[in-house]
Amino acid sequence: MVKEKQVVVGSRGSKLALIQTNWVISELKRLNPGFEFNIEKISTKGDRITDAPLSRLGGVGLFTKELEVSLIKQKIDIAVHSAKDVPTELHDGLIIGATPLREDPHDALISNNNSNLEKLPDNARIGTSSLRRRAQLLTFRPDFKILDLRGNLDTRLKKLETDDLDAIVVAHAGLRRLGYTGPVSQIIPFDIMLPAVGQGSLCIEIRKDDDRIHKIVSCINDAQTKTAVEAERALLAKLQGGCQVPIGAYAQIHGSELHLEAIICTMDGDHAIRDNQSGPINQAAKIGDELAQRMLENGGKKILHEIRQEFQGRIDHI
Repeated sequence: MVKEKQVVVGSRGSKLALIQTNWVISELKRLNPGFEFNIEKISTKGDRITDAPLSRLGGVGLFTKELEVSLIKQKIDIAVHSAKDVPTELHDGLIIGATPLREDPHDALISNNNSNLEKLPDNARIGTSSLRRRAQLLTFRPDFKILDLRGNLDTRLKKLETDDLDAIVVAHAGLRRLGYTGPVSQIIPFDIMLPAVGQGSLCIEIRKDDDRIHKIVSCINDAQTKTAVEAERALLAKLQGGCQVPIGAYAQIHGSELHLEAIICTMDGDHAIRDNQSGPINQAAKIGDELAQRMLENGGKKILHEIRQEFQGRIDHI
């Protein structure tokens, strides 16, 4: 096959990442007949370091940097990411070429006795690797005991049994993509827990000047998903958030209007700033930026400063 018809797709090697990448490839094949797509598995820092909380590793791009380097060096043509892992500032030579249709962005609770969050026992032990989930869980019920939990879904489910946990919280999109058929105790409503920026979405990253690849991937872009994620990422960029910061956000589109809701929490969940803003869909980035600015002025700046100071102290001692 001629080189022009071959496309190398970079992916992390986890089960979920490969399922997502194979789904992207199946869609690209369907819409670009005659092309051949080959997967190049790439290990990232976040994959290699599994014995420490993500919040203690510091930096950005824990699950994306190595794929981006391969893109820049032209070892791959496309990088498939979970949108929530993609830093808000991309390398100058890279762009998001497509954002496919979003999967369910909710978080999901899986508990031993199939209880929802309200009915879990006093001082219930809940496993999660996310500071965002931790903070919002504690905002909802301060008695919860939150334990750090990393690993793929199978590992987390096993730890639900072996680590004396009452429940775990994971992304519902991951469960659906993995074909999980076990019980889900609760799809956590947004009034209790807003998702991570971009949760449930994929980002197809490409080289900015690669017109051939841009034409190939643009056909799987979903305009509404792209606009919603753009608003969420604009908010996160203004807040300068990352995996070390408990920030949740979700944008929804109704007709020609976009509605964005966001939350900033203290680590212990005892204080949360929650706000929302709406506007025309063609002003998605502006809506995200303005909402973030208002939240910073209303106490968010103080919360984020204190959190960053706390984590810088932890990282310095690793």
